[in-house]
Amino acid sequence: MINLFVNFGGPRDLEEITPFLTALLTDRDVVRTRFPTFLHNWLFRRVAKKRAQKIAHDYAMIGGRSPIYFDTEALAKKWDSLTFHRYLPATHRESLQKIEECKAATIRTIPLFPQFSYATTGSIARFFKANLSKQTVNKLRWIHSYAAHPSFVLAYQRRIADFLKGNKIEEVDCLLLFSAHGVPRAFIDSGDLYESECIQSFEAVRQAFPKALCRLSYQSKFGKGQWLTPSTEEACTRSEGKTHAVIVPISFTSDHIETLYEIEEQYLPILRAHGMRAYRCPALNLEDYWMDALDTIANTSPLTATEMLIR
Repeated sequence: MINLFVNFGGPRDLEEITPFLTALLTDRDVVRTRFPTFLHNWLFRRVAKKRAQKIAHDYAMIGGRSPIYFDTEALAKKWDSLTFHRYLPATHRESLQKIEECKAATIRTIPLFPQFSYATTGSIARFFKANLSKQTVNKLRWIHSYAAHPSFVLAYQRRIADFLKGNKIEEVDCLLLFSAHGVPRAFIDSGDLYESECIQSFEAVRQAFPKALCRLSYQSKFGKGQWLTPSTEEACTRSEGKTHAVIVPISFTSDHIETLYEIEEQYLPILRAHGMRAYRCPALNLEDYWMDALDTIANTSPLTATEMLIR
């Protein structure tokens, strides 16, 4: 058996922002319209190009690249594993070839998304079905999710506890705002488990912090329509009597634009404007205890066939 780590991918430099956004926005599991494919793709290629110009500044502010690709590759190197980056088209040919050529009888596929969604893990499953041979797809065995797996929960509890201690923040004085990536409400209404799994993660992790005020919110809304609520932006306007606030990126295992820029530059200033001392808790990234947790998750989680993950 060999492990295959799958992730979003992220621009490795400013030049990759446009192809990254194009791949993301033309994915019909992520942006769902009633347009025929040719029209959808034409429209969202234009949107991607325009949006890339707008957010190039954001990426420049965090070093000109997303850490996700590099964190995923470093993780896989430590485990001698395969990788796949869904929205980095320049990496697909080599990644798919390595997966096809893998001699292992079983390819254990580990999404770096703790909570399942058809727009993340499901999208990659559909991509593999369309772009790998049937024989190889049949070798894939997926970890569906690990939203409430004890090892994931303990890893995030340690991350938060270490952060509070390192910043000399008393739990009783603190608002812990657990911020998950949002999705349209329509996704949930059509059967996506994502919201319920975010709640599972939130409820499990918060148990270690009974003196703090804990809240769950959703960030990164894109486009029109109703998304999961409350939004992180809205949640940041309510201090509820606490003097400190820490935003915890509960649906992210690696820091990237949504944490390093969106949380830092858009949400923390709102909290500070309401008189709070506000902080961003880092994601799990490459902490040794997260590596150990992933090993346990990989070896104790039930495995699922590709077809079961496609909407």
